[in-house]
Amino acid sequence: MPAGDDLLFGIGAPQIHTRLPLDLEEIRRSIERAESLGFHSLWVQEQAPLRAAAGALEGISMLSYAAAITQRILLGNAVFLINLRNPIHLAKSLASLDQLSRGRLIVGVGLGGVTRLYQAYGLSAEHKVGRFVEALTLMKRLWTEENLDFEGKFWRLKKASLWPKPFQRPHPPIWFGANTAPALKRAVAHGSGFIGAGSASTADFKTNVQALGEALAEAKRDPATFMIGKRVYVAIDKDRAVAARRLREWFGLYYGQADLAERVSVWGSAEECAGGLRDIAAAGARLLVLNPVFGLLEQMEILASEVIPRVKDESGRMKTEG
Repeated sequence: MPAGDDLLFGIGAPQIHTRLPLDLEEIRRSIERAESLGFHSLWVQEQAPLRAAAGALEGISMLSYAAAITQRILLGNAVFLINLRNPIHLAKSLASLDQLSRGRLIVGVGLGGVTRLYQAYGLSAEHKVGRFVEALTLMKRLWTEENLDFEGKFWRLKKASLWPKPFQRPHPPIWFGANTAPALKRAVAHGSGFIGAGSASTADFKTNVQALGEALAEAKRDPATFMIGKRVYVAIDKDRAVAARRLREWFGLYYGQADLAERVSVWGSAEECAGGLRDIAAAGARLLVLNPVFGLLEQMEILASEVIPRVKDESGRMKTEG
């Protein structure tokens, strides 16, 4: 487990809404308060229209808004399904966002496992791994080269240049969402981090972290150069039954699977939530992206004042005693 001061805490963005018009004042206050409370990073998710949560704001738009009203907090997406996007356009959008945020962007990428999304976007799911790797390679080269000649299986460019380049050099950090051994090896080969899904249990996350360790060793790569994080859905309430009910309602809306809630989330009192987060840190997370499922502003305050200090204190004590 990372020592208390080494463990980082991100927060999920106010991205999901069920009613219009949007409460723009609450969105603004939530983002600004996340920064003032000292959260390391603000995270959005990629949402395709076929998902149950069709009320989610588009990720790049959300992060662009956040960039305009903050100064320090890092901005991440977990994750872009880059096979559903044009990599040239995506590279341009992300480079622009990195410039506008003065180098605060973390680019999460993933393959995605829902074949019907490809059909909905008019794409074929054939060769999806090859398309994914080629798209990511093309994006990196557009970010780092001028007058690019690119001859791939899916994209071909002659004397192509992208401007402006990203603010971060050579490009923003690339973190992978992954849940299979081959995908985790791709993360090590092509990325600088891994972000575990909120829909994955702590046990599943631990298994993935162990596989990443093996892949890093095989690649002779220093684990310190590779960030490992996890999104964690959170519901804080002194009445554990109330917290569980709110979780189930949210998971039913967002994932269409209410029964998933209690398998993958932390909920209950501040101490109970801190215990669940310590377990995830012990499984190998260096960044915990906390994602309250209701009352974001209030839950952030409790996280910052009651939950995170408990996690850090216990993490530091265990490190010292170990």
